[in-house]
Amino acid sequence: MSIHRVVRKSGHVAWTVRWREGSRNRSRSVDRKRDAIALDAEIRRRQRTGEIRQLDAGRQTLGELAEEWLQVHARPNLAPRTIAVYVSLYDRHIDPRLGDVPLQDLDALRCQTFAADLASAGVGPAARRKTLALLGAILQRAVEWGRLPANAARTVRLPPARPAQEVRPLAPTAVEAMRAACEPRDATLIAVLAYAGLRPQEALALRWRDVGERTLTVDAAKTGRRRTVRLLAPLAADLRAWRLASGRPPGDALVFPARDGRVWAAEAYKAWSRKAPRGRKRDGERAGSPGPFARAARAAGVPEATPYTLRHSFCSLLLYEGRSVVYVARQLGHGAQLSLGTYGHVIDELEDAPRLAAEAAIGLARKKVRSRLVPAEATSG
Repeated sequence: MSIHRVVRKSGHVAWTVRWREGSRNRSRSVDRKRDAIALDAEIRRRQRTGEIRQLDAGRQTLGELAEEWLQVHARPNLAPRTIAVYVSLYDRHIDPRLGDVPLQDLDALRCQTFAADLASAGVGPAARRKTLALLGAILQRAVEWGRLPANAARTVRLPPARPAQEVRPLAPTAVEAMRAACEPRDATLIAVLAYAGLRPQEALALRWRDVGERTLTVDAAKTGRRRTVRLLAPLAADLRAWRLASGRPPGDALVFPARDGRVWAAEAYKAWSRKAPRGRKRDGERAGSPGPFARAARAAGVPEATPYTLRHSFCSLLLYEGRSVVYVARQLGHGAQLSLGTYGHVIDELEDAPRLAAEAAIGLARKKVRSRLVPAEATSG
């Protein structure tokens, strides 16, 4: 440990404090001797208490920390789509404003000024919430890794979240009406979404070896975990019929492959689920006409339905037969608190309602929809 007087080429006098950290030599310069003495004393204290790494780490910039956070924490633990959203938020909002700022300068005032700057730049409340949450997550890792004494981003008041709209699950009759308006592949895919509660990307990654006698095994890209989902008898029958129609593919084949046998590309899924046309081609034909899912939803009289609406339908089926929130959460692959917050109004509505088994509800809906179609088919001959 030593303090040295340094004369710059400009004639300016500075004071440099030098110390050793493990096998590395460290130094820092200040303008006044009394500041150098105080810094020297602080370094000695932190060497005694084991905090010396934290003092030196404060010189790392937020951009350097963010890259380390991405490689060490985000990529091993988060889904690719989540990472893509975070990278976009960081590149657009955080890096231009704070990327070159040393961690030691990211105090409460700097973070609050950053939040105010986002608002004055016209960044919407939802994007501000996500951006500030991302900054807080990155700085929290810095605290856990001993780079910062505290997370200054937590002093920032987040914009109020927009009240979430209550989910309105589709009844089995609406689901069956959608399926009746589809080709066999799309009808089976809708059944998997509505009667097993899979996320769309989970359904599209499903392979035949994952289809058991009583359960589906799901690789959840969102959480990085595997889970088993109850396989309802009507859905099991749908899957058997679809496998037979597909030529009895082997176990490692996808249940819903793209034309090349691989998992659907993002654009293919968007085209399948797309609701409204977007623009026109030069020959006057609509570009991006409604996809098979949207056409089926319109035919069933539920044009606002989305593939995620069907996930909610599976949840409501389980609640209607009297399953607990913990059971429902396990089937859906998320926490019980999230299930309670999302489906609390459904639970309240069912408090005194008679229970109905999910398989029975689906069976009744299929008979009802089939009875509507048979007369029309019979008279057409």
